[in-house]
Amino acid sequence: MKHRTKQRARVIPGTQGVRVVAIGGGTGLSMLLRGLKHFVARRRQETGRHPISDLAAIVTVTDDGGSSGRLRREYSVLPPGDIRNCMVALSQDEALLGRLFQYRFDSGRGLQGHSFGNLFLTALSHVTGDFAEAVRVSGEVLAIRGRIFPTTVENVSLKALMADGTVISGETRIAKSRKKIRRLRLQPRNARPLPEVLEAIKQADLILIGPGSLYTSILPNLLISGVAEAIEASTATRVYIANLMTQPGETEGYSLADHVRAIYKHTHRRLFDWVVASNQPISVEVARRYRAQGAEPVRVDIGELQSMKVRCLLDNLLEEHGVVRHDAAHLSRLLVEEFIERRAPRD
Repeated sequence: MKHRTKQRARVIPGTQGVRVVAIGGGTGLSMLLRGLKHFVARRRQETGRHPISDLAAIVTVTDDGGSSGRLRREYSVLPPGDIRNCMVALSQDEALLGRLFQYRFDSGRGLQGHSFGNLFLTALSHVTGDFAEAVRVSGEVLAIRGRIFPTTVENVSLKALMADGTVISGETRIAKSRKKIRRLRLQPRNARPLPEVLEAIKQADLILIGPGSLYTSILPNLLISGVAEAIEASTATRVYIANLMTQPGETEGYSLADHVRAIYKHTHRRLFDWVVASNQPISVEVARRYRAQGAEPVRVDIGELQSMKVRCLLDNLLEEHGVVRHDAAHLSRLLVEEFIERRAPRD
């Protein structure tokens, strides 16, 4: 176990920057990217002050709800929502172009509920004939600090075997079921990753997984053929960023070690060298509100994690304004200081 210390390390000017891969989906990944982008060098000369030379985001594409789900069904396009959020997070100008991409139509036949960014990505994917190319071009439009890849460009969906023996298909239905998940799989099972995804993992010095919904943001990436294998084979430091709260149905009653075990069970791989978690308790009032919804703080069972040969890094990562969120700026600084500037060991 390691607690955060106040001493700061320096990146030696002129040293080579670090390649970082961040894997996930939902609001967790975009939060992480929003913090990390401030450490990404735009030019080689900046690596002294900005230690990340390359930041690659690998994003899940199993969403089938809301605007993304409608576009997926009507236009046979991959769900753009999570990717749009990551683009805005990495954008240099979140105040203008970012707001444009996040603008959601509140009226209009066929437009109501859609965000401009989702429509832009859908249209561009049809113009280019390639969703991954549409993502790349959109990233140029927003001048993002990094690269974004869908994990796969195949039309994949989720199927879950629940604890009561029922089978539920579709990310939205699985998340809403409130039933305990026994096993998750992809349909089709042999979906192939984008080649750039495997290449980014192979070249990475630091791989970050999470935070995010275990069964609908994290595992869908790791179940794509070859992705977990590439992470296991990587020489990078591999870090799992813990969720702050459990999720009703999905991870109700899960400790942090239970999250890691579920990932290992589904991938048949031991993927993590470190876990990063918050050690700050939430307020009584907010805890009571979450408890009424079936959620509670994720318990950090250090002994169990150490028995799995996973090191723990704890710090106050909590931001609380009526709801519980990660402090993006604090989390990204911690990750940079401990795993890039200090180069914390793998094992």
